[in-house]
Parts: sequence; C-alpha cells; structure tokens
Amino acid sequence: MRKELSIGTSDFKELIENNFYFADKSLFIKEIIKSGAKVVLFPRPRRFGKTLNISMLQYFFEKTMNVPYVASGQVRGDSNRHLFKDLKIEKDKECIEQQGQYPVVFFTFKDVKEENWANTFEKIRDIIFAEFNRHKYLLKSNSLDVYEKEYCKKIINNSGTQVDYENSLKKLTEYLTKCHKKKPIILIDEYDSPITAGYLNNFYSQIIDFMRGFLCGGLKDNKYLEKAVITGVLKIAKESIFSGVNNLEVYSISDEKFSEFFGFLQEEIDELLKYYNFDGDVEEVKHWYDGYNFGNNRIYNPWSIISFIRKDFKFSVYWVNTSDNKLIRDLITKGDHKLKKDIEEIVANKKNKHVINDNIVFTDIEHISEATINLLLFSGYLTVSDIQYDNIEKVNLGNLSIPNEEIASLYNNIIMYWFKRSIDTDDYKSMLDNLINGNIKEFTKYFNNFVLSSFSCFDLPENQSEKVYHAFVLGMLISLNKDYLVKSNRESGFGRYDVMLIPKNKNKLGVVIEFKKTEESETLEHATKEALEQIQARGYAQELKDLEINNILFLGIAFKGKQVQILSENNKNI
Repeated sequence: MRKELSIGTSDFKELIENNFYFADKSLFIKEIIKSGAKVVLFPRPRRFGKTLNISMLQYFFEKTMNVPYVASGQVRGDSNRHLFKDLKIEKDKECIEQQGQYPVVFFTFKDVKEENWANTFEKIRDIIFAEFNRHKYLLKSNSLDVYEKEYCKKIINNSGTQVDYENSLKKLTEYLTKCHKKKPIILIDEYDSPITAGYLNNFYSQIIDFMRGFLCGGLKDNKYLEKAVITGVLKIAKESIFSGVNNLEVYSISDEKFSEFFGFLQEEIDELLKYYNFDGDVEEVKHWYDGYNFGNNRIYNPWSIISFIRKDFKFSVYWVNTSDNKLIRDLITKGDHKLKKDIEEIVANKKNKHVINDNIVFTDIEHISEATINLLLFSGYLTVSDIQYDNIEKVNLGNLSIPNEEIASLYNNIIMYWFKRSIDTDDYKSMLDNLINGNIKEFTKYFNNFVLSSFSCFDLPENQSEKVYHAFVLGMLISLNKDYLVKSNRESGFGRYDVMLIPKNKNKLGVVIEFKKTEESETLEHATKEALEQIQARGYAQELKDLEINNILFLGIAFKGKQVQILSENNKNI
C-alpha cells in the first residue's frame, strides 16, 4: 500500500510510526556527529524541514528515561532505535552506537509570535516549564543537591523570576550532567521567531536582552554542554544575541556543507513524483517550486511540493500563503528609492551584484537597502548565485533573483498593492492597454493622473520626478509579462534605452521609451523632442529589428515637477 504524504508533521517519531512518506535525511545526524563545532546554527527559510530535522536529532540522541531507576542511581533508558530501521544512518555502525546515549534539552520557539512582551515572556516561561517538567525525574535524583531541586521546582511551579528563566538553559544542562554522568545535547528550534515578533511589535530590546542571557548562558563556555544545534530563519547578528559565543559555527544557505539536508534535491523530487504517479510536465514543476541555491545544490521548496502532490498536482501558491508576509510587504512598500530600484532590477531578471551578508541587524533593515535585500534572501523570497569575494570591498557579492513562479506571485501582489494605493487598478490597466495599442492621447491622460497620484504614494520630492519611472516600469513588468518582455536600462544600438517593450507576438507593437528630467530653463516640449532624437540617433530600436519586429513606437516622456509631456513617433519599418 502506498504511503500517505503528510503536510505539517514535524515530529519525526509520528512520521515514522504512522508510516508516512519520508525523504531520508538521516545522514544529517552523521554530519552533526562529525562536525567539530560545539554549537551549530542553521538559518533556513520557514517550512524547509528545520523542525523535522531537529526532532530527528532528538529521537536519535536522547536516552529515554525509566523513572523508577533514577533515584537508585541506575540511569537506565529505553531506546528509539526502531525509528531508524532501514534508514541510511542505520548502516553507519559507528554513528548508530550513539543512538539513545545522551540526555537532550529541546526547546522550540516557532509558535512564539505574540504582540507584546508580557505575553511573549509568559509563553517562553511555559516552554521552559514544559522542558523542566519533561525532566522532572531530576527531583528524585540523588545526584542533585536540595537547592538545585528547589530551583527546578520554581521553574515547574512557574514561580521563578525573569533572571531564573534566563539562567534556566545553563542550569538544566548542569543538572542533567550530574544525573546522567554525561553532558547533554541542546536542540533549539526557531530561536528567532520571538525576536522577529519583537521587532514587528516594538518590544525588540526586551526580547533581545532575554534571549541573549538565555542563549549565552547555555552556550558560552558551558562545561556541561556536549553539543548544541540551533535552527532559525535568520542569523541575528552576533553582537545582538550571540555575543561572546566563540564556539558557534554557522551554516547558512550560501554554505556547501549541510546544504542537502533542508529542502528537496532533484533526485528526491524525481523519486517522489514517480512514487505518486505524476505524469505531467516536470519542467513546469521546476518552474513553480525549484530555484533555491543552497551551497552547490539546487533545492525545491518542500512545503510547496508536498502540497502540490496532495492537491492532485494542482499548480498553485502554497508556501507563500503559510504566512501573512507582513514584514516583507511592509519593508518593500515603505522602502526607499534604492530598494525599489533594486526590486525592479530583480523582478526584471537583470544581472546584479549585491553584498551578501548573513548577519541580520533588525535595526538596519528599515533604512539600509542591502540589509532588507539580505533579509529577503535568507527568508526565502530571493535566491543567490555566483557568490564571489571582492578583494577591494572585502565583501561577498552575488547575483540575486526570484527563485520560482510561486515567489514571483508575491512580488506581483506587493507591486500591485503599490498601484492600488496610487491609481485605480482598472485605470492602470487601461493606461497600459492604450500604450501597447498606440493610443498615445489616451495613454497620456492616464499617465498624467498616475504621476500625480504616485507622488503622494511614494512621497517623492518634486525635484526627483524621474523616479516615477521606476514605479511605472515595475507595474509594466507585472501587468504585461504574459504578452511582453519588459526590459529597462539595457544596451541596444549605440547606447542604453530606458524602457523597451518586446512583444512575444512579432506582429504586435514594440515600444521604446526614453525619460527626461527637464531642467529649470528647459521646456517640456524641447525635452520630449530631445528624447525622441536620442532614441533615433543611438539606434535603440535595433534590438527590436533584430527580432523582426517592425511596428515600433518611440515615446519621449519629460517631467518637470508634477508636469508631464509625452511625444510619440509611430512608423512601421522605422
């Protein structure tokens, strides 16, 4: 009988014992064992298998307790060995000997997304309580002193102070070491979830202070620690939260090591689709859900591909809809001109070089474009290729792009959100329809209204009116992409045009647009004529001609403050 494909099951034991389909990532355990790092952090986008991998580590390493034997000092446990039967890790005799041999401390903060610090702290206290309660056999251990048991009782009774809870990770590792005569392994899942909530809801400093004390206490120079594995979406800058944790090794999406263990590889997708009898277009599946570059591996979004199969192979947006994307939308829509220009270039699939920095400082992202771009990258809304170190700037540079069709839909929605704020959607469609049909008089009317409303939307000073062009191009990229290839600032002839619309049907109208910011002493009429002359003189239409597109429209658009004038020249066989 064919195995069921589970969505959202992040408990490894539940997955295996219920005989759900499992893409065998068990060699992740071997790599963790081999790793020389004391503390390992894996930043990965949400729903890429982090929690399932952490759960697998817990069931592999943890010695399950038989409580009656604790008091007598006979720390004896049962085993979860059956969970790893027939998995790849079982074949490694050296690794499998470590199964069920360690005490484990496990915390997951993935659901801590409260709107204020009081509720956040209460939820964190509950999580810490649950882990102490899971190890309440410590209260019967002869290895702990009376005051140590009293501390455990404070946590279990929810009567501790904030300082008690900040120290709880270190204290628990100490008590487990005394009881088991073996150092524990710490597993922390989605450590940054409450930090992101703190940033969004204005209690960032409070959550940072708490998490710094909690994590540094348990990880920094802790002689009771065997190893720690931490996951999150982002690597919060070391100075913000991991200050002084010198034994920390980070493996982000740009690192080759461990890159195959989060998300699905192509061979895993091939096996998965074959198992569930998919007979459709594999290239279309790639187009929708592939496209992430983790190290040297191409990765599929696991949540999306599982949802796609469960929904009878229906292509749709799955991963994007598992979050309200508020942070992403707010950052992009409130971003400055440079950020909007960067997004325009990425949406247009232009080659670009951006600084790749996995240290996220939340206080930077509202006013530094590169910080926002990197947050988009490490959150899964962009992907990076061709990372190279720049010896001059002393930074890593990489080309950014949108991974796949599913993520492109999010940018479509965000960009259309801008235009809904600045112009009626139907009017915007009419404006573009008039442009591609060569009805320049009507197009001009709509475009003038668009400029006026966009000034209000983007809050641009009047002496920077040419920036409306970027918003205009962004809209065209989204609205016309089914029938046109929209390019901007590309070489053609003897120079670089501002915008070109290349029809996919050669019989349709091709358009070349040149924008001019009018100087104080210059008239709009003169500027538009100059724009048309520049298109002609520099042969910008050559790219269209090379594609055998002969019906070509030249458009000169000049700005002076909020005033706009448009001049066109439309001839077949220009």
